[in-house]
Parts: sequence; C-alpha cells; structure tokens
Amino acid sequence: MTPSGRFYLAGEERLLIIGGGLAGCEAAWQASRRGIRTVLYEMKPHRFSPAHKSPLLSELVCSNSLKSESLDKAVGLLKEEMRRLGSLIIRAADQTRVPAGVSLAVDREEFSRFVTESLEREGQVEIIRREITEMPAGGAVIVATGPLTSEPFGRSLSEMTGRKALYFYDAVSPIVLGDSIDFAVAFKASRYGRGGDDYVNCPMTRQQYYDFVDALVRAERVPLREFEKEAYFEGCMPVEELARRGRETLAFGSLKPVGLVDPRTGERPFAVVQLRQDNREGTLYSMVGFQTKLKWEEQKRVFRMIPGLQDAEFVRLGSVHRNTFVNSPLLLRESLQLKGHPRIFLAGQITGVEGYVESAAMGLLAGISASLWMKGEPMVTPSPATAIGSLLRYVTHANPATFQPMNANFGLFPPLETGEKGRQRRRLLALRGLEEIDRWKASVDRHP
Repeated sequence: MTPSGRFYLAGEERLLIIGGGLAGCEAAWQASRRGIRTVLYEMKPHRFSPAHKSPLLSELVCSNSLKSESLDKAVGLLKEEMRRLGSLIIRAADQTRVPAGVSLAVDREEFSRFVTESLEREGQVEIIRREITEMPAGGAVIVATGPLTSEPFGRSLSEMTGRKALYFYDAVSPIVLGDSIDFAVAFKASRYGRGGDDYVNCPMTRQQYYDFVDALVRAERVPLREFEKEAYFEGCMPVEELARRGRETLAFGSLKPVGLVDPRTGERPFAVVQLRQDNREGTLYSMVGFQTKLKWEEQKRVFRMIPGLQDAEFVRLGSVHRNTFVNSPLLLRESLQLKGHPRIFLAGQITGVEGYVESAAMGLLAGISASLWMKGEPMVTPSPATAIGSLLRYVTHANPATFQPMNANFGLFPPLETGEKGRQRRRLLALRGLEEIDRWKASVDRHP
C-alpha cells in the first residue's frame, strides 16, 4: 500500500477483505477454502469503534446468542444451511456453545478466539492489522465494514455509490406476517379511496386508542448507547417518543383516521393503524410510522393491543439505531457485486441484513461469489426457496424507495403451492430449503 493509502496490486491475484467482523471472517474462510489468496484487513487493536473492546476477530457486541436452532424458525434453517456450506462462524458457535435451550448461544471470548485462530492457521489468509480509509484502487475487494463503518471509509464508499444510497442511521418499523392479521377486524383501503385497497387498516375506538397510548408510554425501552445519541431526529422519531408529547399526538399524526371509513360500522374510526405491503407476494406487512426503541417483548405485548393484530406474528421488530448500510436493490447484483464496479463486493450488515447469522451469511455468499469471479467462473446464486437465498433476493430486489434492513424470516420465501399455515407451513418450507441448499452446494462445488 502506498503512502496515500491506495493499493497497486501489479497482477497479484489476491482478494482484499476490509473488516474482521463475522461477515469479513466468513468471506475470508470461504475464499481461502477455494484456493484464493486472501488479505483480511482489521483496524483493531490500533483503532476501536465505539462498540468494540476486544482485539480478537468476529467480536460479538450486542448479545452472545445466535438465536433459535429450531428448523421451524427461519434463522434456525439459515444456520443449518450454513453448516452444510462449511461456515466457519457456525462451526465456531457449535464449538463454543453454552446452555441456552433451543437457542445457539456462545462463550463470546472463546467464540472470537476460535475464529481468530482458525484464520491465523489458514495458509491462504494473511491478517493485517491496519485501518483502511479509502477504497482500494485495484483488485477484487470485499467490503465488510459493518454497521459502524468508520467515517473516512464511509466517505470513500459514499463517493463511489452516491451519497443518497448510503445510510448512517436506521429507523425500522415492525413487520408482521399477512396471514396473522385478523381481517374480521382490519380492512383494506386507501385514504379517500385513492390508490385502491393498498393499505391494511386497524381501526381503534377512542378508548382503545387511549389504552394503547398509555401502554406505549409506560413500556420499557432499550437505552441508546453513547455513540447512538444523535439517532433521534424528527423524521424518524420513535413512536413512543411521539406519544409522550401528548395523548392526541398520534391521533393527529401517523394514526390519523381521515379519509377512511370502517366498512363494518360505516363510520370513521377514532384512530387507525396502517400497514403497508412489504413484499411482492403480499405475505409481509410493515406497520407505518412505528419505528421504536421499545424492548422486543414489550413491542409484542403493546402492539398486539391494536385491534386486528391481537394474534400478529412479528417477523421483524422495530428499532432506531446507528447502522451504515447501502440501498442494495439500487446498487448490488445478486452476486453482491456493485453494479458499476464488479471487482467490489459487499458483505454483512452493510448490505441491509440484520443479525449476527444473517451478516455472516452475506459474508459466506460474498466469499463464494468473489472466488468464482476471480477464477472467471459463472456466478451461481442460491434459490430464494432457501433461507440464505431469500435474504439475498430481498436485499437485491426489494423496493429501493422503502428499503430497510431485514432479518431472516419465512415471509421472504416463495409461497408453497399447497395451503398449509403455521408450524406445518414452516416445516415444509424448511424441508424445501434444505433440499435446495444441497443442490446449490453441489453446483458451487463443481468450481472448487
């Protein structure tokens, strides 16, 4: 690397990976196992982000849990798919697990040590402890800098992708499965009949609204960390913060009932919670204006007070937090390559996924894709009927105008041809996903 910080590889066939979190480490492992010489850059211990403390790679910050192991949970299926694909991150978790019921929880330090030592022993991987402040000028690159991407590199990425395509704060509303909405209460309509039946509307009486607001302001919140203090800005104010401004605030804001008539009563409700279709298949609906810092269990409890959502199944819960991510549907191919810069791949949370396992899964895909590209082999991507393929399809094909980060969930999967629901539906989706991932693995392994 020259004094200016730019790379000149002069014909060297090396893959550069920026970021030693879960995604970067998984990408390095996958590429090295396919015979690709890999250089992994990690700025620790010379510089730490506000959230990181350990010099080890793949440091777990928020939790030591990688969530459910059950195959009737999408993240459980995702982990099993990654096991079959030789994931280093899942192997590390399996080797360092601690008792946690049906969840896969780990000893944080031992987990990070296992990943670090595995990569240090891998002959095809060189680990360099140095901060990269701008995009390398040549060669294949995987960007896995995570939700706390440093300001200098963020500027470099922003210049390459366009400033309007890079986000530094994330305000996310909950998403529910469409078939868990009670349409004996909720109804479809747009305000004043404009635009057809585009929204699901959950009507509230005066008393239901006041009870909901009172519960909302009393509910427990997740405290902001120091580096997230500036996350509260007017355009993404948490719904509970708006409710604290006065009991009527939401009724005159995001819950205003104007232009809507409940077809069952023929009258305008006192307040209305609206949900917007979130995917092409119409299996997912997001709660409009419900970005929140409530704890997850509190979200479920309070939001199920909304008429029509009393049995809602949440596939994503709300949040407001610091998160660097790109508008992936605008910028990324299914191979996770930047559309205008095919030598550059993105991996991890910066692609618009949420969660440790989901981040590592995007690293796994990026490592495989970059390996195929460097060898001149055709790109092969997993079926959207798999957990990993459904996430990939979401981040590359979602609506760019409303794109927000997403975790693994069965609402992203193509529907079954039969009409099963609930646990039986999830079981069949999982069986189909495992069959598809085995087929994809066979196609990838043809290009070792």
